[in-house]
Formats: sequence, structure tokens, C-alpha cells
Amino acid sequence: MGGYGKWIAGILGWVTVGPLGALLGFALGTLADSLVAEGRSAGGTQAQRGSFLLSLLVLSAAVMKADGKVMKSELEYVKAFLRRNFGDQAVREALPILKELLSREVDIDGVSRQIADNMPLEHRIQLLHYLCGIAMADGVHLPSELDILKRIAGGLDIPSRESSSVFSMFGPSVEDAYSVLGISPSATDEEVKKAYRVMAMKHHPDRVSALGEDVRKAAEERFKSIADAYDRIRKERGIN
Repeated sequence: MGGYGKWIAGILGWVTVGPLGALLGFALGTLADSLVAEGRSAGGTQAQRGSFLLSLLVLSAAVMKADGKVMKSELEYVKAFLRRNFGDQAVREALPILKELLSREVDIDGVSRQIADNMPLEHRIQLLHYLCGIAMADGVHLPSELDILKRIAGGLDIPSRESSSVFSMFGPSVEDAYSVLGISPSATDEEVKKAYRVMAMKHHPDRVSALGEDVRKAAEERFKSIADAYDRIRKERGIN
């Protein structure tokens, strides 16, 4: 199966309609009718994984263009992420789609709403975490990039407390660490411990296991950010 076949054959029907379907028509059109039919009827891990990855590419293009130019560091981040979590073939098949998307206008609000209507919250949070990584690929969050990320988070219907936690995972300060756990610096030691337990349970990689082992592996980075935030607070306070 050549071209994009193996990588996006397992798509869910909702990706082929609405703003996503209109935007990805060029890519979906490269598939044989039998593959599209397979995608629409597919279920389970393969279908969810294909839908997640296509959604990821569309929103990646939006974030990469947020500051008016596409940085090489951002493209390298996307390539490294795909290679690390999905393999070399995913890189070869995804890049032509991404490059085409970079030349098109993305209906950020419409696409985000469509994803929110069809994807579980845990998967949407993982998607936002990945997008923040793109924005930080050059070492700095520009206001235009943060605006786009907030707009996407709103469209994805991610609660503000959850999105603020994800944004803070990319900050180096102890204040950021408190935000990651969703608490204030005035919290007691017991509240800190409880917040960590709640966040660790809520964001455990197993919660995205339906997307496949590759996406689960990617979620481990977000899970580690929560543990790192707790360690920063614990060391500052001297909590055992």
C-alpha cells in the first residue's frame, strides 16, 4: 500500500466530513475507495489513531504559522515527534500532508470544534500538550503562538484549569509547577500531595491507550512533566 495508505487508512468517518474533511480532501483523495470505506467502517485502536494523527497535523500547521513564518526548529520538532513515536514511515507519509496544510488556511475554530465533538477529553489534552511543544521548539512562547494555543484549547472544549496546567508544563519556575498541579503556592503540603495524586491519576498514559502504544508512549512525556512539577515543589518545601 503506497502513499499515505498504511498511515491514514484507519480513519474514522467524522474526519472525512465537516471542516476537517474539506481541509484534508487532497490527502483523502489519494486513497483508493476501498481504503476510505475501510476507514469509515473501522473501529478500535486503528481508527482512533488515524483520526488523532490527522487532527494533529491540521492543528500543527495552524500553530506553526501563528507567528507568520514557519521555523525550521518547529518542522524538526514535528519530524522528531513522529519518528520517535510512530516510526520513519509515519514521517515520510505525514510530511507531504503537513507541507500542503501549511499552504492552506486552517479553520481553527471549526476544526477544533469538530475534534471536540468526536474525541475524548483525554485525547484532546494530549493533543494540546503536543501543540505546546511545537510552539516551544525554538525555546520561547511568542504571544501570537500562545493566543493560537488558547484559541485551540477553547475550541477543543478543554476546561481552563486543564489547559492552564498543560501550558505551565513548559515553564521552568516553581510558580509554573504549582499551575501544573492546578493549585496555588499557598496550598498546604497535604494539598500539594493530594493535587499530585489526582493529576497523576487523571493524566496517566493508560488513559490514551485506546490510541495505540505509540500515542501512549508520547503521553508519558506529559505524565513526566507532572512528576517533575511535584518534585520541584517538594524540594522547595522540603517535603519527604
